[in-house]
Amino acid sequence: MNTSSVAPFGEEGPLSRSRTVERELVHRTSVAEVLLTDVRPTSAPDVFEAAASWPRAHSTFPRDGSQRNSPLVLVETLRQLGLYIPLRFHGVPAARHAIISDLHFRLTPESEPPAGPGATEVTCLVRVSAVRRTRDRTVTGLRLDATFAAHGVVFGEAGGGVRFVDGAGYTALRTRGARDGATAAPPTAAHHPEPAALTVNHPQDAVLAEDADGLLVAPADPLHPFLFDHPGDHVPGMVLLEAARQAVAYRSGGALTRPYAGRLRAVRFTELAPAARVLCARYHATCVFRVVQGGTPTAYGTFSYP
Repeated sequence: MNTSSVAPFGEEGPLSRSRTVERELVHRTSVAEVLLTDVRPTSAPDVFEAAASWPRAHSTFPRDGSQRNSPLVLVETLRQLGLYIPLRFHGVPAARHAIISDLHFRLTPESEPPAGPGATEVTCLVRVSAVRRTRDRTVTGLRLDATFAAHGVVFGEAGGGVRFVDGAGYTALRTRGARDGATAAPPTAAHHPEPAALTVNHPQDAVLAEDADGLLVAPADPLHPFLFDHPGDHVPGMVLLEAARQAVAYRSGGALTRPYAGRLRAVRFTELAPAARVLCARYHATCVFRVVQGGTPTAYGTFSYP
């Protein structure tokens, strides 16, 4: 993201970190899962600055002694920005359904802030582009690109696309997706690998299971506070991303655990049942993955590792 033409962080004084933004505007039920504390426009058109707080107590924080936040927290911050900015500043009706089409992220390991006591205070600079509108000027889609900084040092970037559909449009999409997903064959008896093999903190953090035919998207805890903060009618994109990360860690025998970059594209909804399968292949320090349900890919992407 080229930031040479936009105002620097904090041009109008410090961003607020006293409280979180409204949870409804980031589609979270629990206040503890709201990462954004302030978002405001800059003097440049469709460029915003934001503050986020990444707590060490968050369920994704790895307990491996690395003292670095999970890349999932950066992606979740992007997701919340992709909801809050359109709802707060672009007039998207709250009743619209948000559908994330694709996302990407990249970290600079040597610049990442180590987690200290309390929380990691992050500042984001976000550019909105490719805004699509109906004839009545209602926003139906856009793209975001964000940079992430701590203590004045940029350490990551992320971006993605999101579209917004009304109730009727969403129902049509879900009816077709649920019908197609129902053709998937049910898996045979499956088990969850040991948490260490998936490089997760606790057994309930596992989102993969294994049967005789391979790896399945099968969250051990359907009420996981981060992955399933609110009820849904399909597998969330964050679960798919984590399932792919766990699959790579498992298949590599723990050699590849923390990607510094990744991409995910969703081509259709992944249904809650029957369980979808995760396939991954390693090419040196890059891994390609696919999520397949009923013989049809629902999402695919890549991870890069140091």
